Amino acid sequence: MVLKLGIDEAGRGPVVGPLVIAGCMIDKSAETKLKRMGVKDSKKLSRKKREELEPKIKELADAFEIMIIPPVEIDMKNGNGTNLNNLEAISVAEIVNRINKGFSEINVIADCPSPNIPAWAAVVKSKIVNDSNIKLFCEHKADVNHMAVAAASILAKCVRDREMDFLNQKYGELGSGYCSDPVTMRFLEKNVQKYTADGIFRKTWATWKTAVAKTSQKSLADF
Repeated sequence: MVLKLGIDEAGRGPVVGPLVIAGCMIDKSAETKLKRMGVKDSKKLSRKKREELEPKIKELADAFEIMIIPPVEIDMKNGNGTNLNNLEAISVAEIVNRINKGFSEINVIADCPSPNIPAWAAVVKSKIVNDSNIKLFCEHKADVNHMAVAAASILAKCVRDREMDFLNQKYGELGSGYCSDPVTMRFLEKNVQKYTADGIFRKTWATWKTAVAKTSQKSLADF
């Protein structure tokens, strides 16, 4: 039986908080059950529904794996010339390597963040330790078109939400972490100097650099 391993992420773009990448491997029977339960791209579901589905997905999955990549690691890789697309490709391969233990045949379906699918897929493939039983498919909107990827997107989003809950509890109201969120932007502008050393911000993001520049200018204006 061919298994499908879907891989997707949550938190690619935020200036605050981690990137979470999840893999979920299912068989045909689980695929049918998940569809009946209402599993779909996590962005099309409420948080309540995602949290309701999360344990059911884990129960039906043959295997699942979740990676939490903190801002410090994202910045370190960016600083060493590895852009976010490559970091995701390497992480996708790592999930495959962790899950691929003793299974006969796996179709890996990854949601591709890059406009250049062949190049991105080549990076993923180059980092897979044993691809003898692997067929790799990298697609745009894979979370919309494949149940295994939709399930992975839900797992990733649930973990990302809980990570942000923790940060909101620890640091005060900082919102979703996205640059489009006014709450996040107010928090960043007010606390960018105060909490930078804590590693909650992505310091290679232009948004963070702009906030630092603004606060530095304000500090100079005080003299």
